[in-house]
Amino acid sequence: MTEEQVKTKIEELSTVLNQYNYEYHVLDKPSVPDAEYDQKLHELIKLEQEYPHLRSEDSPTQRVGGEPLEGFQKVEHRTPMLSLGNAFNEQDLRDFDRRVREGVGGEVHYVCELKIDGLAVSLLYENGRFIRGATRGDGTIGEDITNNLKTIRSIPLRLKQDATLEVRGEAFMPKASFNKLNETREEEGVEQFANPRNAAAGSLRQLDPKIAARRNLDIFVYGAGQYEGKSVESHSDSLHYMSELGFRTNPEWKRCDTIEEVIEYVEGWVERRPDLNYEIDGIVIKVDSLDHQDELGTTVKSPRWAVAYKFPAEEVVTRLQDIELTVGRTGVVTPTAILEPVLVAGTTVKRASLHNEDLIREKDIKLGDYVVIKKAGDIIPEVVNVIEEKRTGEEKDFHMPTHCPECESELVRIEDEVALRCVNPKCPAQIREGLIHFVSRNAMNIDGLGEKVITQLFNENLIQDVADLYDLKREELLQLDRMGEKSVDNLLKAIEASKDNSMEKLLFGLGIRNVGAKAARTLSEHFETMENLQKATKEEITAIHEFGDIMADSVVLYFEKPEVAQLLEHLREAGVNMEYKGLKRSDVENIDSPFSGKTIVLTGKLYQLSRNDAKAEIERLGGKVTGSVSKSTDLLIVGEDAGSKLTKAEKLGIDVWSEETFISKLNS
Repeated sequence: MTEEQVKTKIEELSTVLNQYNYEYHVLDKPSVPDAEYDQKLHELIKLEQEYPHLRSEDSPTQRVGGEPLEGFQKVEHRTPMLSLGNAFNEQDLRDFDRRVREGVGGEVHYVCELKIDGLAVSLLYENGRFIRGATRGDGTIGEDITNNLKTIRSIPLRLKQDATLEVRGEAFMPKASFNKLNETREEEGVEQFANPRNAAAGSLRQLDPKIAARRNLDIFVYGAGQYEGKSVESHSDSLHYMSELGFRTNPEWKRCDTIEEVIEYVEGWVERRPDLNYEIDGIVIKVDSLDHQDELGTTVKSPRWAVAYKFPAEEVVTRLQDIELTVGRTGVVTPTAILEPVLVAGTTVKRASLHNEDLIREKDIKLGDYVVIKKAGDIIPEVVNVIEEKRTGEEKDFHMPTHCPECESELVRIEDEVALRCVNPKCPAQIREGLIHFVSRNAMNIDGLGEKVITQLFNENLIQDVADLYDLKREELLQLDRMGEKSVDNLLKAIEASKDNSMEKLLFGLGIRNVGAKAARTLSEHFETMENLQKATKEEITAIHEFGDIMADSVVLYFEKPEVAQLLEHLREAGVNMEYKGLKRSDVENIDSPFSGKTIVLTGKLYQLSRNDAKAEIERLGGKVTGSVSKSTDLLIVGEDAGSKLTKAEKLGIDVWSEETFISKLNS
């Protein structure tokens, strides 16, 4: 091809890939299989590699993240990003409505939107092309995070019209992505994020855009700071217009004619809030008419035409009695607040994570302090702040130790990590936590070997590594506290049954750093036997899709250790399976079953199978199990007490099976 033909081809591929991306990430209506998207993307990458001067900044290939930055540049917003005043109850909303009606001298209409708990950003487009994205900052000056924002696939790099405008949105991390990220960080021995908002903000303020690209962030665009060449008369018109341009707007917004409708909307979402797959912390209410907005104007900090209703987060006061240190299986030392028991959001809280020493210093937490406690995301107890006026002078400063509280080895702080870590491989706490991980449900799944039993066995020197579990004798187990003959027999049966697990269960159970359950399955499927994996080179591992240098290094270094070879030989001699028993992807594609090729969601309480077993059976028969109902869902399987997922499935016309129907299809 001539260079002109190449340029035309690149533009054609970019246009069609942008459309595919819009259909998948904004409309949730993919029109082509992943394989076709990947083929066209690969073709575009190849052309751009051969003709790098023809690659544009808004090419679909630029979403994976570029080279790390040295720092973020300061940028000025074309129009200020104002903060909103708050309302905390119904009376606050009625007072807001009264002030608005007095200001415009008549009736008004409102638009209610969900207040996404994320990071406010500004996106600047010129002639339809995304040229800059920035954080809110102080409202006037923000930080240029363009390269990180490009990794969010629901942000269009090129609009459907050649519009010039500056839009505002909230970048966020969906709950599923947040849970997956924290699971990975736990496996890697890295500090977990307290909530999705912190995770989203931390991801977008990484200097390496490749990190943001791996975090699966999303965005809802909610307003425009500036239009050029477009006449828009109301905020609701603006939302429609932004959708036409290709932006992802939140579909749950509603135009309300009265404050009573606004209050009804707010109350409805207080109850429905847990059903969303992302976090919200309130409702934003805006005057719809832009003329009325101009007439009402702004204060120094906030517009008079909008208010944010904040959902109440229950906060209580209690006393911090002590700070306890725990050593995880990767050696990270984590401080935990020991509290006078207190009721928070319906449950008694006795402990709250303090994450690390930096947080303790930042909040000036002392032993004996009275502290405010709340549940982050209504789930995780956290210390909000100290009540300094309650101090008596008897409070004591807390200092993290210099040596491991379990083995007394010197603690180290690895570069770029906040946490202190014990690097002694023979640390009893790490061994014990590793044993607990090995028998857990997603690993070897040995029923009856809970934390207390493992701790007993370890303290009695009956087990020192995971292979010792397979040498346990009946008479030894009978000597343990609360272990009768029936319990011991059941436990020995469970240990024996675990020998037949597929290789990925064992691999995950070994606790290799950076290797989670999904990676363990991929490695097992690819190499088929533990022996093959033991011999694998870094190059062979990085050749697998989604496996990078860090994960490959972790695997190779782990299997190079002589003690690991000895451990695996011990497990082989005990009869533990070392081969992958699952189906390969190519086999799954050829399965003829009622589940083959379908996207399936499970909801409610199942009685005949556990949720994990049901998922495993569906995947064995060629299906894919996801956590939320969407337009791409083919089937919903419902147990007892099915909730909002059933309602949504019925609304979307998705097939619904009872547990009985599901079991009968499994057995057919």
